Amino acid sequence: MVLKRARAFTLVELVIVVVILGIIAAIAIPRMSRGARGAVDSKLKADLAVLRAAINMFAAEHNGNYPSATDFVDQMTLYSDLGGDTNATRTAPFIYGPYLEAIPVLQIGEEAGSNGVGTAAGAGIAWIYNATSGRISANTGTLTDDAGVLYSDY
Repeated sequence: MVLKRARAFTLVELVIVVVILGIIAAIAIPRMSRGARGAVDSKLKADLAVLRAAINMFAAEHNGNYPSATDFVDQMTLYSDLGGDTNATRTAPFIYGPYLEAIPVLQIGEEAGSNGVGTAAGAGIAWIYNATSGRISANTGTLTDDAGVLYSDY
């Protein structure tokens, strides 16, 4: 009588496969997490570029005057007249804007998830705006990117 030998993986072969998978995971997981952080950095830069372009467009159409700090959201998202007064509909003299559909939501830091605009850091304030210079920055405190650059300096 001839005995048939069952074909199966040996314990050594299984251990080798598990070790190889562990090495691949150790290499891939940190790279993927850096990729996610890089995406947040890129989103922040893009949001700031959009906000700054809207502020500059407002100033160009309003005789060099930047949006006011108190009416910033309305002046960016509604129609405005030459003096900066706002209206929800486009009727004379409200012929300028809107410059944004909505204020972008901050994606990083303690205020992540908020989109408030203020002149100083605070609860719910995502963007810090200076009406005198027209400068806007992210309210991220002392958080830095992988290169050591403050997010608030973007």
